[in-house]
Amino acid sequence: MSSNYYLPPKVEMPILLRRIKFVFQPLKYIEDFARIYGDSFTLPSKDGTNVVYFSQPEAMEKIFTADANSVQAGRGAQILRFLVGDNSVLLLDGDRHMRQRKLLAPPFHGDRMRAYGMTMCEIAQQVSDKWQTGKPFNIRESMQEITLRVILKAVFGLDEGSDLEQLRLLFSSLLDFMSSPLMSASLFFSFLQKDWGNWSPWGKVLHLRQQVDDLVYALIKKRRVQPQENREDILSLMMSARYDDGGSMSDQELHDELMTLLLAGHETTASALTWAFYWVDYLPEVREKLLKELHNLGENPEPAAIAKLPYLTAVCQETLRIYPIVANAVPRIALAPIEICRYQLPKGTWLIPAIYMAHHREEIYPQSNQFKPERFLERQFSPYEFFAFGGGNRRCIGMAFAMYEMKLVLATILKQFEVSRIERNPLKPVRRGLTLAAPGGMKMVATPVKKMVKTPVAV
Repeated sequence: MSSNYYLPPKVEMPILLRRIKFVFQPLKYIEDFARIYGDSFTLPSKDGTNVVYFSQPEAMEKIFTADANSVQAGRGAQILRFLVGDNSVLLLDGDRHMRQRKLLAPPFHGDRMRAYGMTMCEIAQQVSDKWQTGKPFNIRESMQEITLRVILKAVFGLDEGSDLEQLRLLFSSLLDFMSSPLMSASLFFSFLQKDWGNWSPWGKVLHLRQQVDDLVYALIKKRRVQPQENREDILSLMMSARYDDGGSMSDQELHDELMTLLLAGHETTASALTWAFYWVDYLPEVREKLLKELHNLGENPEPAAIAKLPYLTAVCQETLRIYPIVANAVPRIALAPIEICRYQLPKGTWLIPAIYMAHHREEIYPQSNQFKPERFLERQFSPYEFFAFGGGNRRCIGMAFAMYEMKLVLATILKQFEVSRIERNPLKPVRRGLTLAAPGGMKMVATPVKKMVKTPVAV
C-alpha cells in the first residue's frame, strides 16, 4: 500500500465544540456531519490519530470481516472498563476474546434461550397488571423493570427475595444516575470524573458501583458454596463451563461477565421496547396489523409461535433500524495501514461503523425517516446494511435473546392493553449514557383492549 494516505474529508470544527455537540446533540451531530461531508468523514484527534466514520455496506463488510491481526476492537470499548472490569468480553481482543465469547454464547441460543420464553411473558404480565386504567405511567420505567427482572432471572436464576430486590434497585439506581445529562457528559470529559466522596456526582457513581460489585461477588460466593444440580441460569452454566485447557472462570472473570450481561442485557432492550410502544401508538395502522396477526394465533399461543410472527418481527426490526440504541458499532482500530472504499488509512486510524447513518441510506431504505415495518417483509437486508446489534465477531451475543424478549413482551401487553401517549408530538432520541433513547419522561396510559370477535362464516 502506498505511504500516501488518503482520508475522507475532515470535519472543520474545534474539538471541544465537537465533543459538546456529540454529548448533548447526539443525533444532530451525526446528521449534520453526514449532510455536509457525505458517506464518510474524518474527525482529527488531539494526539494526531484520526477517527473515520463509514456507513457504506462495502465498508462494513471490510471492517466486520477484518481479521484480528489487522484491527483491534477491545480498546474501542475502554470507556466501559470502570463498570464492567478488565475481563469483560467487550474489552478483550484476539484469542482471549474468542475464548470468552465461546464460553458465553450457548445460553443465548436454541433451547436454553427458548426456556426463558414463559418467564418473559409472565414478568411482562406481572408488571403491566400494576398499571391503573387511564392513569399515566412512565413507560421507560415499566420496560426497565421487565427487562431487568428477566435478565436477573436468566443470569442468576433469582425469582423473588431480598437478593433479587436489592440487586434490582441498586443496578437501576446506578444506570438511572449515569443517564443524567451531567453524568453522560462525565463519560466523555475525564475532568468531570472526580471522586470527592459520596456527595459528588462521580463519587456517587463509584459508590453505587461498589455496592453492586459487592452484591454480585456475594452471589457468586453463595453459588460456589451451595451448587445445585440441573440449574439452568447463566451463572451456573458459566461456573460449570470449561475452557479448552480444562480451566474454569475465576470469580473476577465471572463478576466482569455478569456485569457485562446486566448492562447489555436489559438497558438496551428496555430502550428498544419503549420506542416500539411509541411507534405502535404513533401509527394506528401498525397497531391494527399487529393485533390481527396476534389474534390469528388464538387465545394462548406458545412463545415460539409468537416469535415466528412475520409482522411482529418486522416491527421490532424497524424499531431498531430507525432509532438504533447505539449510534455506532464498536470502533475498530487499524493495526496496519488499511484500504476501505478506496480511502488509504494509516495504522492507528479509528474505524467507526456508523449504524444510524447506515440505517438511513436512502438507496437502501427509501423514505428512511418514516417508520415502515413492511420494508423488512419486502426484502432481506444483508448484515452490512442492517446491523443494529453490531457486526462481525463483535456482534452482540444476546441478539437472539433480545429480539425474542422484545417480541414476547410486545405481544403479551398489546393483546391486553392499548398503550397510548398523553402528548402527541413526535419525539427524537436523546443521549442516555452511552446509548440513544426516547426522552425519559415519556408518559403513557393503558386501557384494556376490546376483545376481537370472530366473524361467523356465512354458509
